[in-house]
Amino acid sequence: MRILVIEDDAATADYIAKGLGEEGHVVDLARTGKDGLFLALNESFDVIVTDRMLPGPDGLAILRALRASGIATPVLVLTALGEVDRRVEGLEAGADDYLAKPFAFAELRARVRALARRPAGPAEATELVVGDLRLDLLRRAVTRAGRAVELLPTEFRLLEYMMRHPGQVLTRTMLLEKVWDFSFDPTTNVIDVHVSRLRRKLEAAGEAPMIRTVRGAGYILAPPG
Repeated sequence: MRILVIEDDAATADYIAKGLGEEGHVVDLARTGKDGLFLALNESFDVIVTDRMLPGPDGLAILRALRASGIATPVLVLTALGEVDRRVEGLEAGADDYLAKPFAFAELRARVRALARRPAGPAEATELVVGDLRLDLLRRAVTRAGRAVELLPTEFRLLEYMMRHPGQVLTRTMLLEKVWDFSFDPTTNVIDVHVSRLRRKLEAAGEAPMIRTVRGAGYILAPPG
């Protein structure tokens, strides 16, 4: 395997590189976040092992940049920060595994092997497209037939959820729980108000309707026709 190791501590970096090299792997070593990110974005690796605390962009910044670029290479994060919330933060940033320092090389080797065996999933899309409607997740921008559609944050989240489930009936309960994090309240009209506003903005230039009400059920977003 070809493995990228991003580690600024010389003793730790040499220890990892020597051990992996003796296992027969090709190891590229970067000692700063900047160099590591450059290699990760421009070269192909089977696994990336990165320290969390690095000069330049840190491990989490590198992770986010990779995932935003659609690079799904498995990443193992090494850190002296072993608290649960720190591990969760790393996993949410896109890490595939987490190993607290100090560690035994045998454990690192086993984790690297496990990551290499894991089937690579498709990179998460950074743009959602339904008909002539486009939602750019990175720029937080929406266009309809090339026309910019200005949305408030809640309207953007609502549209994003609907575009992730095109052609499906989305109930009010689902929308409250996924967009607003509310439990269902049959007396609230917050969903109807926001859907109505979203419709007006999507159809402001005379475009055909894309959001349809299913009486007694909820809403469907789909291409016109």
